[in-house]
Amino acid sequence: MSTTELPTAQTTMRAIAAPTWGSPDVLEAVTIARPQPGPTEILVAVHAAGINPADWKSRASGGFGPWGDPPILGYDVSGVVEAVGLGASLFKPGDEVFGMPRFPEQAGAYAEYVAAPSRRFARRPEGLDHVQAAGLPLVGLTAWQALSEVAQRLAEVGLAVVDQLVGSE
Repeated sequence: MSTTELPTAQTTMRAIAAPTWGSPDVLEAVTIARPQPGPTEILVAVHAAGINPADWKSRASGGFGPWGDPPILGYDVSGVVEAVGLGASLFKPGDEVFGMPRFPEQAGAYAEYVAAPSRRFARRPEGLDHVQAAGLPLVGLTAWQALSEVAQRLAEVGLAVVDQLVGSE
């Protein structure tokens, strides 16, 4: 069996869908087709999914869209690579990864599996479990963007960010 083929017994998966927008009460468990990794994509068996403001705002109002049918929420994910698509060389089955696939498009992290471009993932840090890693992608990106913006503004006024500000020695 090649790495892009999945056993026929595993053609579906469970997910949490938002068939309508609104309160958390609109969320419901559904059974949907299990994704297959396309070219340069990986299929990740989800061990944990993060919940952040982008998720609950999307659930409440439809957020960014466009959404699949049914809409599967969740942007932050941590899990184990199950399969790789043609040309995906960053990871192999069994690698533990975390990421923010397809943001701001539907990523579908509230499901048993996610297929997305391999470059949207990183190896899960050894010091973090899957739950901790799933809480990191969007908040980590936000922090990085804030630090980058501060550094750029300091540079514009002739100041530099020194290594000690970020914990280097």
